[in-house]
Amino acid sequence: MAKESNAAATEEKAKSKKRRRRFGDRKDGRKVRTLDPMNYVAPYIMPDRDSSTNFIEDRTDTAKLDEYIRQKRAEGLKGFGALHVFIAAYVRVVSQRPGINRFISRQKIFARNNIEIMLTIKKELTLNATETIVEITPEPDWTATQIYEELNRVITENRDKEEESSFDSAAKALNYIPGLFLKFTVWFLKTMDYFGLLPKSLLKLSPFHGSMFITSMGSLGIPPIYHHLYDFGNVPMFMSYGAKYKENRIADDGRVEQRTYIDYKITTDERICDGHYYASALKLLRFYLQNPKLLDLPPEHVVEDID
Repeated sequence: MAKESNAAATEEKAKSKKRRRRFGDRKDGRKVRTLDPMNYVAPYIMPDRDSSTNFIEDRTDTAKLDEYIRQKRAEGLKGFGALHVFIAAYVRVVSQRPGINRFISRQKIFARNNIEIMLTIKKELTLNATETIVEITPEPDWTATQIYEELNRVITENRDKEEESSFDSAAKALNYIPGLFLKFTVWFLKTMDYFGLLPKSLLKLSPFHGSMFITSMGSLGIPPIYHHLYDFGNVPMFMSYGAKYKENRIADDGRVEQRTYIDYKITTDERICDGHYYASALKLLRFYLQNPKLLDLPPEHVVEDID
């Protein structure tokens, strides 16, 4: 049975990779052509990403999460924590609900070619240390351990190297452009992006083109925030989670018990899929956060987005 599931997943992945680029597709995604009429109209009614934002907050009981983190650390995954679980849970949700990995460009809806997750890290753990943005591109069938290994590799690589990252170098170069010309430069880049003309090298470099931004407020000891989406680029989701906290609740038998929770808040571009689809995806996210051991196994199959 497991062999049949793996074969099906491999077949789906091969089918996805063989898909030919058609007129209207972009370098980073293919145009979705079989949506309901309202989905086509919505990006014209709400042309900007930031003004098309929905906000949702939820929380997860950390009993199983803490147990899972202790288990992974005991297995030798030093520093394994909530960040890795949140990312792994999101990747697993995308593997089953790929519609949340769509994006809007030139008022059209596109299915992203891959999963790109961005987060900001400090070069050093000091108040005034410089920050940089790192990106990982996991496969939809990756486990939590694979997420951990890739994220650690990317973070270590960026913290250890003395020279600036490609993103930092590009941001520094833009900083040298006088204000009026910089405004024109950004307009020009946005215009190129609108028509899908940005080269792959710039798309790879840009932290504003990807599936999701995630930030840990818990590492700062504060609650999560609702972070805005960017009108430049095409990131359709921003996730923030906070510090753990304790709360008393009444159990089914009437006893008062103390439980530990983590709050998380998500900002989404409402135009990429309907409310029912989003609700299904977010309930699935909560399910994996509350049952993280399932993230040690690859999904039985990976669902490809509609045509």
